[in-house]
Amino acid sequence: MTTLFLNARLIDPETGTDAPGSLLVQRGKILARADQSDKEMFLADNGLRTKDVQMVDCNGKCLAPGIVDIGVKVCEPGERHKESYKSAGLAAAAGGVTTIVTRPDTSPCIDSPETLEFVTRRAQADAPVNVLPMAALTKGREGREMTEIGFLLDAGAVAFTDCDHVVTSTKVLSRALTYAKSCGALVIAHPQEPGLSQGAAATSGKFAALRGLPSVSPMAERMGLDRDIALLEMTGAKYHADQITTARALPALERAKANGLDITAGTSIHHLTLNELDVADYRTFFKVKPPLRSEDDRLAVVEAVRSGLIDVISSMHTPQDEESKRLPFEEAAAGAVALETLLPAAMRLYHAELLDLPTLFRAMALNPSRRLGLASGRLSAGAPADLVLFDPDAPLVLDRFKLQSKSKNTPFDTQRMQGRVLATYVAGEPVYRKDA
Repeated sequence: MTTLFLNARLIDPETGTDAPGSLLVQRGKILARADQSDKEMFLADNGLRTKDVQMVDCNGKCLAPGIVDIGVKVCEPGERHKESYKSAGLAAAAGGVTTIVTRPDTSPCIDSPETLEFVTRRAQADAPVNVLPMAALTKGREGREMTEIGFLLDAGAVAFTDCDHVVTSTKVLSRALTYAKSCGALVIAHPQEPGLSQGAAATSGKFAALRGLPSVSPMAERMGLDRDIALLEMTGAKYHADQITTARALPALERAKANGLDITAGTSIHHLTLNELDVADYRTFFKVKPPLRSEDDRLAVVEAVRSGLIDVISSMHTPQDEESKRLPFEEAAAGAVALETLLPAAMRLYHAELLDLPTLFRAMALNPSRRLGLASGRLSAGAPADLVLFDPDAPLVLDRFKLQSKSKNTPFDTQRMQGRVLATYVAGEPVYRKDA
């Protein structure tokens, strides 16, 4: 099927443009794009007739590359009651996410080719969106012995990470980075000094002290990043910091990039749109890892995304059941679901005039695609027709019980938001329509 998207507001992160236009899709790929010219002439220029083409009138709404979300937790195997590949895939489609890059922190963790092949089969059978699995960097994510990186690459792993389990042994991490370098593998790390951050539920400061919460200094993130950067200088490996959330870490990141290291960094939508005060009276749906930061940190990280210093925005989708959240704040599990709320939360930054739409989609689609060596994240000819059609101005009041995810632990419950996904397309085929 050949499809022509008409009357669209094309958001192109590659060229940095936000302009009216049309997009022609054929055999799952983008064939051509044009400004708002005569559609018959546009089709004729591409050897097509109107009767052979399916028309989609976008009515002036935004058409952008589908979101590529690095760091999504799907709880198969082991905790399917929290999230399955089917429910996560439906949530992703409803949120305009066309590719989810899944974490290995399952039970058991994904640290062998056999486990990786199992989850790959489940994902292909159940999820309507693209699923790319990551594998553990060390066996059992215990930081003692690295996994079979070469075999896991052959089995389809796109990156290696122990998630929020920091590899405390510098020798083990240096060996893993050296081997990853020899294989051309990407290592994703969680920069924290593990001793300082152990048991922390909040960021240190007046608010945490008044609430009596165990806290961690923002310097713990800087210390963890400094160690990893030193190892990158030694090994030359490809490295991505999954969450940079503090102003103190940004100068070290800037120096590492200026020195030519193969380093990129991401942050989560929650750290861009919420701050430590949102915890208020011990609201555990706001407990995430690392903990929410100060407003100064939040604004510094937003500016780092705008300048390109921070490359990627992700949901860090972490499903937790009610039992693990309905506990005292210190004991409650960390994490929040965000596949469906990623885009409307990002629209907060757009409506606050902090980030424009091409910049947002550079961080949510283009840069993660580039880091993983994917052709997606673009509106150029030959790119996969993974697209999201959305209205950035449509208001909504979020109801967590209407989310597609099995777990409902979102900090945005009952909040007024703007930005609705109208349709999501994977390889040119619709996988979600708002009223479908």
